[in-house]
Amino acid sequence: MLNPNPLKKLLKEGKTALGGWITLEGALKTEVFAKGGFDWMTIDLQHGALTLESARPLITAIESSGSNPLIRVPWNDPSMIMRALDAGAYGIIVPLVNSAEEAAAAVSAMRYPPEGIRSSGPWRAGISGVQNYQSWINNELVLMVMIETKQAVENVDAILSVPGIDGVYVGPSDLSLAYGLSPAPDQTDKDWNDALDSILASCEKHNVVPGIAGNAKVAVKRLSQGFRFLEVSRDTAVLERGAREDVELLRSKMS
Repeated sequence: MLNPNPLKKLLKEGKTALGGWITLEGALKTEVFAKGGFDWMTIDLQHGALTLESARPLITAIESSGSNPLIRVPWNDPSMIMRALDAGAYGIIVPLVNSAEEAAAAVSAMRYPPEGIRSSGPWRAGISGVQNYQSWINNELVLMVMIETKQAVENVDAILSVPGIDGVYVGPSDLSLAYGLSPAPDQTDKDWNDALDSILASCEKHNVVPGIAGNAKVAVKRLSQGFRFLEVSRDTAVLERGAREDVELLRSKMS
């Protein structure tokens, strides 16, 4: 655990943070992927092959690369948020936050008393070398709440008015489903794009960082729109794309 959290500092300075997404097991694979130079890397416990137990060595691999290890928890569950933090995550992404009450619950689970309800037991985070970890960490963790339903879009102002939220992380595929569209990182649908505009406006109003999932191509567009917390690559896509490009290159030379 670095002091201060470099991702928190980067976001507070109004800069853009580029991230990688991890869904596959294997610390060595993650260590190689981390050489991409990401500002943050999220270990996905909501979807993919990982559990909290298999995620722990990935946190170390991400730290060694100089990036910031985040965890997307499966649900807005205080016990899972606390366990992910105890394992050493620098921040949490919480899926499907639909109300101010749900946002407040996530904030509370992130913080030790008196600011929150986090229980003391940082079994891995506590060996970081930071003195007075419990009093220091409350202000150093990053909390991103996911806006990915119509209800969340309607309640976005109330959600982002909750103190302790660092940013929004839009799930474009789930948001697509919410608007009756096929899941995709981008859409031409007016209502869907109006929802993005509404989220961006609310982020600016409440001084909250706007973030969104996607890929490098769509991230260029999102950057121009004002998003500052951007997924640009994921382990599965990199492996598949690299393998396909190599095979297609050779097949194109075969008679």
